[in-house]
Amino acid sequence: MQRVPRTALALLALTLTISGCSSGAETPKPSIDGLQTFTEEPKPLHKEGPVTYDHTPPAGGTHWTAWLRCGVYTAPVPNEFAVHSQEHGAVWLTYLPDASAADIARIAALADLNKEYVLVSPYPGQPGKFMASTWGAQLSVDKADDERLATFVKEYAGGGQGGEKGADCTHGLLPAEAQAELDKASN
Repeated sequence: MQRVPRTALALLALTLTISGCSSGAETPKPSIDGLQTFTEEPKPLHKEGPVTYDHTPPAGGTHWTAWLRCGVYTAPVPNEFAVHSQEHGAVWLTYLPDASAADIARIAALADLNKEYVLVSPYPGQPGKFMASTWGAQLSVDKADDERLATFVKEYAGGGQGGEKGADCTHGLLPAEAQAELDKASN
């Protein structure tokens, strides 16, 4: 058996002590049953053009240089702009287009929990009936009144998990403006 020098052991102990006492570390988010988390690097490349994402709806990644104004929308919104809003700390609540009017109203009401950092829209083809997505985290539920959606909004909206905590989400582009920019770049 090989002996480890005392100085190496002392250095290891000191390193573990210092890293465990870091005052800059964020408090971990509480566990939400069914929450999926992903590694998405903060502040990735900006791209003016269509982007293919590895999650549906996207939960971070390369995005447009402008962001989408947080709010409640009745038509799908461009991914590339919504992801930039997520970088600012937005939560994107989405639902399948065939959701009932009552369920859509329940989802839209969740925007009242943090109007500055919540985006709501239908999302055709998403894997769950109702989904909450933010930079690096996503939750899928079957019912619009599932309390986990409200917990997700309370814990993540405005949280800066995309690397730009406190960045504006209320003065971005409206969906029609965003779609026009995307269309122009695609031609």
